[in-house]
Amino acid sequence: MSQKALKEAFISNLNGTSLLEISAGLSLPPLCLLCRGLLLILHYLHHGKPVRSRKYSLLLDFLVLVSPLLFSCTVLSPIIFFIPIILAAFCAGIFFRIYSQRKREARAPFGQIVKEFQEARLDPESIPAITVFRVYINVLTSISILAVDFPQYPRRYAKAETYGTGVMDLGVGAFIFGNALVCPEVRQKSPTTRPRFSSLARQLFAVWPLLSLGVGRLLSVKSIGYHEHTSEYGVHWNFFFTLALVRLTASLLLAIFPKHKAWLVAVALAVLYQLLLSSTSLKGFILHGSDGSGSRLGFLDANREGLLSLCGYLAIYLASVQVGLWLLQRRGSVREWLEALRGLALALVALWVLLQLCQMCTEPVSRRMANLPFCTWVLAHCLLLLGFFVLTDLTLVFTKLLVRGSSVPCCWNVVQLPNSRKKHGMEAVGRQDKLSQLCLISAINKNQLLFFLLANVMTGAVNILIDTIHSKAAFTLCILHLYMFFNCLVMYILHDRNIVLKFW
Repeated sequence: MSQKALKEAFISNLNGTSLLEISAGLSLPPLCLLCRGLLLILHYLHHGKPVRSRKYSLLLDFLVLVSPLLFSCTVLSPIIFFIPIILAAFCAGIFFRIYSQRKREARAPFGQIVKEFQEARLDPESIPAITVFRVYINVLTSISILAVDFPQYPRRYAKAETYGTGVMDLGVGAFIFGNALVCPEVRQKSPTTRPRFSSLARQLFAVWPLLSLGVGRLLSVKSIGYHEHTSEYGVHWNFFFTLALVRLTASLLLAIFPKHKAWLVAVALAVLYQLLLSSTSLKGFILHGSDGSGSRLGFLDANREGLLSLCGYLAIYLASVQVGLWLLQRRGSVREWLEALRGLALALVALWVLLQLCQMCTEPVSRRMANLPFCTWVLAHCLLLLGFFVLTDLTLVFTKLLVRGSSVPCCWNVVQLPNSRKKHGMEAVGRQDKLSQLCLISAINKNQLLFFLLANVMTGAVNILIDTIHSKAAFTLCILHLYMFFNCLVMYILHDRNIVLKFW
């Protein structure tokens, strides 16, 4: 077999992994974020000042926020269920060290601290969990698109051929989910003061970079003979085209229907699409082509997976718009966000039950078709990850209240504390200065599309220069760390110089 054919076979005909293993993996990013925050607070407790060195800040962020994910999806994947336990125990140890030292400094009862924590007022203009969610989806995607070409990346994590739940299958849907959370329809604060189709006009201008990137990827892949997984999107289609058309179509639908009813449109679309898959020959066409033997004749036949899966991705996008609108409801106190967490948990349970029913009554999860079970699965696990991040942020807020003056980048600011706080000799958490905000998450968030594009270019370069399939574990880890560190370093330098490469 040629090298191209060998690599295509290496990422084809796979069946995914279990929902439990994916859930265990989703707990790692929030635990890494919690660990980073607790270490910064502990440093402040010992030294009386935050980390001021840009070099050490980047190194800490990379080693704590990124490196554990690289290990967990390669050499440590056989013990993936133990890694969250180890990280949680490590975080608990740091927290109790902070609490014990703080307790000697201020003798406020624990119950009083908890009460004041619940009554604390948070910055209502910022929801760090949304930013962190979008950044981590980008980071996890960047890791997986290169790691999947190495033998140390478990085949069960790669995209399933037809049915199955692979980690990379979830990543595609989560990317759609993250984009919808911050779309113009969600961020628009005064819908009555703008024309009905203003968001659609903005999206028409905003998606041209995605279309350009899609065309660029198509031409570059075909011109250099780069290996492709044809059943993923088709012969000419790719994810950039999917994302652009989903955003455009969603904006059109949200201009026609009230955006607070987006979930109804999403349900109707997903159910109708599933009925067509189950009761017509549409499923057979997607899986086997127009002649039943996998033909790729004509544009529709050649790109049937990418074109027809738009229905499922559009349903995910619209449902995610509803989630974004709900999250952006004004909540100013910790108590209100704890109630919001309860709402997320109830929605998660409902989606989990619905997922089991969908698979029993229709068919298993299929990213290739983007069927109803796939949409339900993506929404359930995205809400799970988002809930983890909200819980992490609240835990860091509680810890910051124990240490006067401490700050954690990309975490809620406490803007007001109860009056009883002064009585116990405890102060509000100060706002973060510019230097303390120089963190990897903020850096990637400023240039997310550039980060994703750079990761794709670097992935292609590594595959062209290196025989990834026959690489040893040590070499694989070295390459993956260098690849991710380079991508992160570029974003960090741009952020440090306040450069945002976005002109649309």
